[in-house]
Amino acid sequence: MHTERVTYLTNAEQKAALEAFAKARGESVGNILREAAARYMAQPTEEEEAELAALVEQVNEAIPKMNESLDRMQETLRKTHEEMEAFFREKGIDR
Repeated sequence: MHTERVTYLTNAEQKAALEAFAKARGESVGNILREAAARYMAQPTEEEEAELAALVEQVNEAIPKMNESLDRMQETLRKTHEEMEAFFREKGIDR
């Protein structure tokens, strides 16, 4: 991986905490900062969060309707099965 230098200014207390954090993990300060920056930049924007919330709302509204539809389908299948069993019995077909 080709890297480039980025200057990061902080106070002595934060620098010491960052160095201790990196050392406890057996990683370099640079790696900790790269990973932190990647995670930070991967966070969704407010717009993306709003879109996701809208999608969750739509899904939550749709689930009861889907469940009702599945219940109706299951009942239709049960009735069809009963009708087929009655038909086979009537015709003397042993299954």
